[in-house]
Amino acid sequence: MTNTAIGTEIPGYRAGTWVIDPTHSEVAFSIRHIMISKVKGKFERFDATFVTTENPLDSSVTASAEVASVNTNEPNRDAHLRTGDFFEAETHPTIDFVSTGVRLDGGDFKVDGDLTIRGITKPVTFDFEFGGFGGDPYGNYKAGATAKTVINREDFGLLYNAALETGGVLLGDKVTITLELQAALQQ
Repeated sequence: MTNTAIGTEIPGYRAGTWVIDPTHSEVAFSIRHIMISKVKGKFERFDATFVTTENPLDSSVTASAEVASVNTNEPNRDAHLRTGDFFEAETHPTIDFVSTGVRLDGGDFKVDGDLTIRGITKPVTFDFEFGGFGGDPYGNYKAGATAKTVINREDFGLLYNAALETGGVLLGDKVTITLELQAALQQ
């Protein structure tokens, strides 16, 4: 599809409502740990709906991840992340994103929106890259994409940290959020 409103071609693009396929998607994050490496994690349970329009720049997305499903492959750390030191899962059971706009920056798509973590909402921008469109063996029409942003965790009230005996701190402030997305067009 060539869309004159954006002046770029998106092969296979279709307008409609798309629902995330959680078995072929991932909501992941990484953060600097003890100042020398990165720890990665993901949320096992999440949901998202995309509404694409004839003009891709008028499209929208709403998404949510269940905090209790956090998985860093270390059960004690995951339990700590669910506490008041971090996400406070009992009071704030989800992390939510609602887009406020889609735009082109050069030739790259950006998705602006409001991210809510621990009851605090801040604007963020995801770099958005279409992976493509196509049919699966079951007759579903699918879209794939990758989205990525970097946030400062302290902006969302995630303040826990600890000083290291060797200098520095246990956790970095910047968190990279990476979304690998596959969604199905609803009939």
